[in-house]
Amino acid sequence: MIKIGTALFEACEELERERGISKEILIASLCDAMVAAYKKHMRIKEATNIEAILDEQSGEIGVFRTKSVVENGSVENEDEQISLDDAKEIVEDVETGDEVKIEVTPEQFGRIAAQSAKQVITQRIREAERNLVLQEFMDKKGTLTTGIIQRVENRNVIVNIGKTDAIMPQKEQIPGEYYKPGNRIRVFVLNVKETTRLPQVIVSHAHAEIVRELFELEVPEIEDGIVEIKSISREAGYRTKIAVWSNDPEVDSVGACIGPRGSRIQTIVGELKNEKIDIVRYSEDPVEYIVNALSPARVVSVDILADDEYSHEAMVVVPDDQLSLAIGREGQNVRLAHKLTGWKIDIKNVSQMEKAESENINNYSYDEPVEEDEEENDELKQEIEEEMNQQGYDEEDLQQETEENAQVDETDDSEE
Repeated sequence: MIKIGTALFEACEELERERGISKEILIASLCDAMVAAYKKHMRIKEATNIEAILDEQSGEIGVFRTKSVVENGSVENEDEQISLDDAKEIVEDVETGDEVKIEVTPEQFGRIAAQSAKQVITQRIREAERNLVLQEFMDKKGTLTTGIIQRVENRNVIVNIGKTDAIMPQKEQIPGEYYKPGNRIRVFVLNVKETTRLPQVIVSHAHAEIVRELFELEVPEIEDGIVEIKSISREAGYRTKIAVWSNDPEVDSVGACIGPRGSRIQTIVGELKNEKIDIVRYSEDPVEYIVNALSPARVVSVDILADDEYSHEAMVVVPDDQLSLAIGREGQNVRLAHKLTGWKIDIKNVSQMEKAESENINNYSYDEPVEEDEEENDELKQEIEEEMNQQGYDEEDLQQETEENAQVDETDDSEE
């Protein structure tokens, strides 16, 4: 046995406090290192009956080989078997078929074991840290966390979020935002990638779920489940639309999110660096939902063009002076309304609709009279034929009468 004292256990307890690596993992790593050093020292490639045992009371560690007890003179493999007489020298009440542990720690093994143990323990500590970080941030994936900006590298912002540094890519940053090292920042954990070293954590400062988390923190009704966030659409740094619904008729969903004198919404806007936030009331009626989503623009009418599993399309008519407001700057308002509701929205003003309707009316008045005249002629012809049949006329009589009338007309013209 090798005497290692109590310093090892004190170091294990300190690592457990500082890095969260349990004492059992470190002791198991030390035992594995001892076994690896013994196999290397004895030039043994494969052996399943070798183990290291640490006695915490005495502070000693040694390498042991487990052997099966066989009858005297029946030993075939000295590495795996031991005779009954030899086994009784170690354990008095041993019997045939039992197993005994025999210490095989070599002399002058302390220095060799220490070198090997250092490498193995260092590797195991890194693996344990990596697994702890991986497990911790796998649980945090899809949630909001707070970190400290460390530096900016190749347009990526490095944020320390506890036990590791996270990466915020440029596409997950708010346009125009200045990220100063040392500032605290609230980020959304997008993804956790396992690597050979510490896990790579990807965070975002532009994700729409950040708005959801902020509302859940600031609005107690949302956390309690009274008010529910149905949908969020965001263009980070510019504008956000959020649709809310109250499960209690006595609670106003929009008012709860705004707070007394706007205190709740002002806190959220300040956290998002004065980003504009539109809180709209959710409705199961698509017409009402679209009208609310296009606020602050006023809507004259909404016509549902398609509503099935393949497409959702609607035509919205707004006053002439509200067209630019409904569309928004560079189409931002209608684009956010589309993302919020899931409906494809086509916006026209009243003048455009009146012009389109007048064109449709003109086309209708140009095409239809021909068909009406043909129908009237067919009806008149049918009435004449019925009258002729009632009076006993046939087609030959009618033709003869027509020719006689024509001759009379010609005679009158010549006399004149």
